[in-house]
Parts: sequence; C-alpha cells; structure tokens
Amino acid sequence: MFDWNQFSVWFYLLFLLTAIPVGFMIVLEKRSPYKTAAWIMLLILIPILGVLFYLIFGQEYRKRKMFSIRGLKTLKSLRINSSKQLRDFENSPYNQETKAHENIIRLLLSNSNALLTSGNQLEILKDGKATFEAIFEAIEKAKHHVHLEYYIFAEDNIGNQLTDLLIKKRKQGVEVRIIVDDVGSWSLKKSFFRRLRANNIEIYPFMEVRFPRLTSRVNYRNHRKIIVIDGKTGFIGGINIADRYIRGLKKLGPWRDTHLKIVGDAATSLQIIFTADWYFVSGKKLEDKSYLPVFSEAPGTPVQICAGGPDYDWEGIAQAFFASIVNARKKVFLVTPYLMPPPALLLALKTAALSNVDVRIIIPEKSDARVSQWGSYSYVEELLEAGVKFYFYKKGFIHSKYMVVDDCLATIGTSNFDFRSFETNFETNAFVYSRDFSSQLEKHFLEDQSNSQNIILSQWRKRGWFFKLRESLAHIISPMY
Repeated sequence: MFDWNQFSVWFYLLFLLTAIPVGFMIVLEKRSPYKTAAWIMLLILIPILGVLFYLIFGQEYRKRKMFSIRGLKTLKSLRINSSKQLRDFENSPYNQETKAHENIIRLLLSNSNALLTSGNQLEILKDGKATFEAIFEAIEKAKHHVHLEYYIFAEDNIGNQLTDLLIKKRKQGVEVRIIVDDVGSWSLKKSFFRRLRANNIEIYPFMEVRFPRLTSRVNYRNHRKIIVIDGKTGFIGGINIADRYIRGLKKLGPWRDTHLKIVGDAATSLQIIFTADWYFVSGKKLEDKSYLPVFSEAPGTPVQICAGGPDYDWEGIAQAFFASIVNARKKVFLVTPYLMPPPALLLALKTAALSNVDVRIIIPEKSDARVSQWGSYSYVEELLEAGVKFYFYKKGFIHSKYMVVDDCLATIGTSNFDFRSFETNFETNAFVYSRDFSSQLEKHFLEDQSNSQNIILSQWRKRGWFFKLRESLAHIISPMY
C-alpha cells in the first residue's frame, strides 16, 4: 500500500534541498521583478521540474562573462575607434539627418561599440526569392572569401544549391567559413559537415548542445543571419537558409520576410561581428586587412551595425529600440513576428502612443510558434487601450523584423521584439539614418498594412474566455522564453 505520509516527507525534503536554494539564487541574480516572480512561481507550482527547467533554460550568464570574447585584437581596436568616434562626433561631416539622431548614435557607440559608417549603398530585399537571388549573385562574384553565420541552414533545395555554389567557389580558391547554430540547425546530418570539410570549407556549430553541457548552453542561441563577401558586401535580416523562406508553409501560406543588402563600410562592421564569433567557435583569429578593410568614409547612407547578446555588458539592441521609441515625435511603425516586449519597451510603446505619436504594429495572424502567438496576443489589449494601432497580417506569415521611426531612422535585423531576442539570443541589427531609406521602408510597411486586418479594441475585448485564458497563461511564462 502506498504510504502518502512518507511520500510527503520525501517530497518536502526534496523541495527544501532544491527549490528553496534555487529560489535564493534567482533572487540574488537581481533580474527584473517580472522574470524573478515568474521563476519563483514555477518553483512553487512544480518544484522538482521547475528546478530542472531553470537549470536548463533559466540561468543568467551575461553577468558571469561566460561568453567573453573580448580578448580579440579586433575588438580591442574597435573599442578604441568607437571611443574616438564618440569624442569626435560633434565635428563629424555627417548630415543633419544623422545629427537628428545623435543620441541613438552615441548610445550604440557606448553600449556596443557600433561604429557609424557612411560609405554604404543599401538595397531592401522584400522576400526570399529576391534575397536568395541577390545572395547567389554576390557569392558568384566573390574573389577572396565568403563568410556565413546562420541560425538555420537546412539541407533542402535552397540549402543544397547554396552548398554546391560554396563548394564551387572554394575550388576556385575562395575561402569559405560557416557558423551554424547547433540548435537552429539541429537537423543537419554529420554527412553535411563531412562533405563541406572534405572540400576544404571550414564549418563550426555554435555552442553544441550535448549532455551534460546542455544545461549551460541550450538557452543561448545564435540567431544572427550574416553573410560577408570579400569584406565589402554584406547581408543581414530575417531570412535563414531554408525553402520555407521562398515557398512558405502549407499551414501558414506564403512567407513574408525582409532582408538587407549592404555594399560598403557597414559590411566591415558585420565582418567584425563574424570574426569575433569565429574566434569563439574555432579559436582562430581573422585579423588580416583582406578580411577587415579600412573604412573608406566615402559618401553614402549612414549605418550602424549593432550586435546584441550575452557577450556584451549591455542589452544594446533593446536600449536602441527603447531610445528610438521614446524619442519619436511623429511615428513608430513596427513589424515583428513575435511581440513579447520587456516591461521598459512595453511602457515605451504606450508612452509614445499616449503622446500622440502614430504607433502602428504589424504581427502575424497565423504563427509558426503557437505559444509565442498567444503570448503576442496577450499584449494587444493594453497597447490598444494606450492608442497603439494593431494590424494582423493575413497574407500568409510575416517574419519581418523592422521598424521606422519619424522621417530618417530605421532598423532591419535579426532581432524580434521579445524577451529572448533582447536578453538571451545573439542578434544583429542595422540602424540606418536616412530620409530616403526610411521612406522606402515605410512603403513596405504600408504595403504590409494593406494586407493586414486592423484590430479594433471593442471587438478584441469580445473574444471568448478560453482565448483570454491561454493568452494570460502565455503572458505569465513569456519572461522565461
């Protein structure tokens, strides 16, 4: 016969030995009250499983410097250059469009060493077809090296086409280096790595997740999508290497995404991020001028490339979003597939809308991540109440990650507007200071808006209790994503 009294004794003993010490650890980490409360609640409700969940997904490594890669000579040089640029900004030759956002530029220089580059020509790529055509064309022209860093690299039609092209270029003498996230590209077979290495292509997984190392690595993923060709041409945005970005998904329909092609000095900034990550995964340094050409400072569109992740002291991308929104005077047009903002960014959006700034947000009506969709929906009502205009994209699934602020500030990158991207993942965004570029990106936003349903507060409040319940549950756990 089962002895419930003995079971209770052992259960509470385990609780005392596990959940309570872990609870103290969480409190001592001094996270936001929202994240702390969410983890403590989980420990109380399911103490044993909650401890395991925290050990795998919840530990905070930013302050512990687990990912320190600042020994690189290139990063030391970058810090020196960024400090000098910060001092010299007042006397810089940049135009009034750039000067108007001096506070954002200074912030990114301070929190992430993001140098302001001027010699850039930019092209917005509005879908997978246009993006892969531009990528393949640029790689075909490569003379010295091709560097790729991706969250997802699939062995499907487009992935195999790209692999064949990279092998072809390697045989022509072009150096090829690839970083793939170990979790995002988990489906890659060992034969894929063997084939590339047999053709003298260097490829490394980012933070392999293998037991027992799983507990310290699984939650920190490289979500960057970077290509750098010959140090002069770069690509950044939301599109990974997979067929879905061209063909869409059966349950969701067409895949709407946004990518950015950069020719100029900002490609060198992307290269600096790649070289740091390359050093992290391989222990090899890429410091030759053929990889890192000197900035030309030629005429062109001003761009700052900001990297974010546990390897930085500050949440640089989140801070730049916050400063951009709270300083907006006319409009904030935001597109994100997942909307789970940290409290400060949620307050920034509401404050801007209440200040009579035209704040519009587009999120997908259908999502590839069910719980994330419910979490996104949980923020809709309070943002509508503040005057934010909401649009649910209906023409398939929108995976774009971009924002336009006022007349001459815009950002495109890999970061979603959620806790994970801002606080946990390794991300990269391009911040662009140009009236013409912002105008182009705004046209894409208005086209996306035309393919979306405007959400009305009075109608949204009428949804059923079941929908509200699951959204509330997703909202509670969203800080732990």
